[in-house]
Amino acid sequence: MANVQYIGTGRRKTSVARVRLLPGTGNIIINRRDMDEYFDYDTLKVIVKEPLVLTDTLDKFDVFVNVKGGGFTGQAGAIRHGISRALVNFNEELKPVLKKAGFLTRDPRMKERKKYGLKKARRAPQFSKR
Repeated sequence: MANVQYIGTGRRKTSVARVRLLPGTGNIIINRRDMDEYFDYDTLKVIVKEPLVLTDTLDKFDVFVNVKGGGFTGQAGAIRHGISRALVNFNEELKPVLKKAGFLTRDPRMKERKKYGLKKARRAPQFSKR
């Protein structure tokens, strides 16, 4: 029997995560490193595990992630999005639960580009009368 895998792509800010779910015991590997080794903060680990905990599939799958771009918070959000999409590929009945939690919605907030004549996206140079 062929090894069954479920694939999902997650995005957040400038981070892109390619997620593979394989039947297993609950290991989460990010860029060939264990999740505890990859993320320093417990809050980021909780964000990554949220879809698996919500659908009660934490110990059913091994999660393999390839993530690039952005910072740690954006990467954690992208991984959560990718895991959620892969879980929907696994079982379509999980979609309403994940949708209600907001894990299937791609967060559109991005850094606004800098405009000419300004110091940052909206920050104007200091005004001086003289």
